[in-house]
Amino acid sequence: MESQRRGRFLVLDGIDGCGKTTQAARLVRALTRAGVPVPLHLREPGATAAGERLRALLLDPEIALAPATQVLLFAAARRQMLEELVRPALAAGRDVVCERFHPATFAYQGVALEVGEDAVLELLTAWAGDPAPDLVVILDLDPELAATRRGRSDRYEGRDARFHGRVADGYRRYAARTPGVALVRAQGTPEEVEAAILREVEHARR
Repeated sequence: MESQRRGRFLVLDGIDGCGKTTQAARLVRALTRAGVPVPLHLREPGATAAGERLRALLLDPEIALAPATQVLLFAAARRQMLEELVRPALAAGRDVVCERFHPATFAYQGVALEVGEDAVLELLTAWAGDPAPDLVVILDLDPELAATRRGRSDRYEGRDARFHGRVADGYRRYAARTPGVALVRAQGTPEEVEAAILREVEHARR
């Protein structure tokens, strides 16, 4: 008897305004087909009851949080999501499409807020590293263009252009040092960006 198909864990990440949510929804539609469970679409931090409460705390600009504390809270929300939602979905043969994961914490806290690249990755790997994504796609967009797409102002979106430039650099550094990460240019039309993401998904399947 053929064993049940294991789902794939696919992550889309990138600076605020790069189009993650749009592309995640498109990817879910592209992966939805007859005979296969509908992919699970998650946002991070969030998705679980605990994660959504931590998300509200993390994004609230009125609450002071040291950068290292932010890393710990992101790791806690991520671990809960992995245990409560991601692991069961993958075991049931369901693909998971997640907006944000380790690259975001690396770029925002590790690089832009200077917690330290290695310190952040060591903590995330130890406490929120299993199951690991099968593919991480980082949408690479010029910070100035991304700024024109941002409509909200939370703890991070409200920061200045220099901060977001450091974040963008952090994402590129993550892609350069981490196997299995694809850097996709996000300057094109939504259809062009979607096609580039689907090429990476297909390549990762081989």
